[in-house]
Amino acid sequence: MYINNGTNDTVEDMIQMNSSITQLNYALVAIYSVALIGGAAGVIFMTVFLLNSSTKLSVTTTAIINLVLVHSVFLISVPFRIEYFVTNEWKHSFPLCKWVSLFIHFHLYISFIFYIAILVVRFLLFFGKNLNFYRPLHALFASCLVWVFVSVSIFPPLFIQYGKHGNYSTNKCFEFGKEIQNPFVALLNYVIITSVLFTVFALLACQLVILVKVAMKNKTDLLSRQEFRAQLKNLSFLMVIVICFLPYHIFRFYYIQHSQDNDHTNHYNEICLAISSLCCFDLLTFIAQGS
Repeated sequence: MYINNGTNDTVEDMIQMNSSITQLNYALVAIYSVALIGGAAGVIFMTVFLLNSSTKLSVTTTAIINLVLVHSVFLISVPFRIEYFVTNEWKHSFPLCKWVSLFIHFHLYISFIFYIAILVVRFLLFFGKNLNFYRPLHALFASCLVWVFVSVSIFPPLFIQYGKHGNYSTNKCFEFGKEIQNPFVALLNYVIITSVLFTVFALLACQLVILVKVAMKNKTDLLSRQEFRAQLKNLSFLMVIVICFLPYHIFRFYYIQHSQDNDHTNHYNEICLAISSLCCFDLLTFIAQGS
């Protein structure tokens, strides 16, 4: 009787775990589906807007053009993620799995860099310094530098490391938790996490200082002041960073330490990573704000 009870408990635990994982897969499918629809709409509308706009080629405009490009590249990989989490089976080659895995990280960090560029330019504008590209070639060169830097930083090391330190099933994907056990990979993750968190909090601190200065300068009817409304737009950019990028990096601290505990840990990491894809809605936000 004791053995039977133990067996029954084990079976029930497995059923509950499988049910929980299935629910997490549903959440992932929902997040990626929303990101795909909203991102595609944003890319289309922003492309039409830019083609019909006579706005001069500022740093902000260049950053938005790059966001259109990086969102477009990333959205190509999203259907593969949706298919996998619907069927719970990877039906394509393992190298393609690694490329799809890399695309979301590439999208996250290059989007983050261009967000920083937008906010820094707007902060400098508040202090009377306006940055513009005087020639399209300068904008192209600056954009290429960012793309090359992120590509070289992410693609070679991750593509080489992914799948190197564990035996992975060819019908499973996005389950590379064993790679975190490598001391170099763990250290690299800690450096990236710390850098991102420091940058975000530095941006928030700068925005807070600017808001205090604006409030002290215009003590009444703040909402009617164009200067204050411009800073509210900055807050919307910062909120995208906080909502889309911080959850993944904050949870990453825990994930590095507990990546081998159970399947739930990997799924929670995937959900935090999936949330970063929702930044694809930023283009629709820019259009709505008339940015």
